[in-house]
Amino acid sequence: MTYRDVQAADEALVRRALELAVVAPRTGDVPVGAVVVDDTGRELAAGCNAREALGDPTAHAEVLALRAAAAARGEWRLDGCTLAVTVEPCTMCAGAIGLARVSRVVFGAWEPRTGAVGSLWDVLRDRRLNHRPEVVGGVLEAECASLMESFFLLHRETP
Repeated sequence: MTYRDVQAADEALVRRALELAVVAPRTGDVPVGAVVVDDTGRELAAGCNAREALGDPTAHAEVLALRAAAAARGEWRLDGCTLAVTVEPCTMCAGAIGLARVSRVVFGAWEPRTGAVGSLWDVLRDRRLNHRPEVVGGVLEAECASLMESFFLLHRETP
């Protein structure tokens, strides 16, 4: 696979995650979407933030997608899989990604306040850990950032 092929595949995954992210605000959740595909590109699971919908502080898009992908695979190890998400994962999600043994992480917008995959921290590439997935950030960054900015602008203006 050429670099352009990989880049196009990563963009398609983030576009899929964006499709999922736009659903989250219907329940008051922050618009973050995530998708997990296996090494053939077959979608195993997808999800969006559902903390408000489920009343669960761990119901981030990444965690929900990882849980569903593990169930679909019939095991918790997701080696060979790629997780694509619209926003840089937080520390909780980065920890879950590492523990799930995901091979690649692709994300859209950087998150300088809470990002744990290169911005504030770099949990997934910490040399002290035994599993370090490939990380590709900034894929369709403008579209992903715009979705977040629009949500928070509207959220802050609503009394």
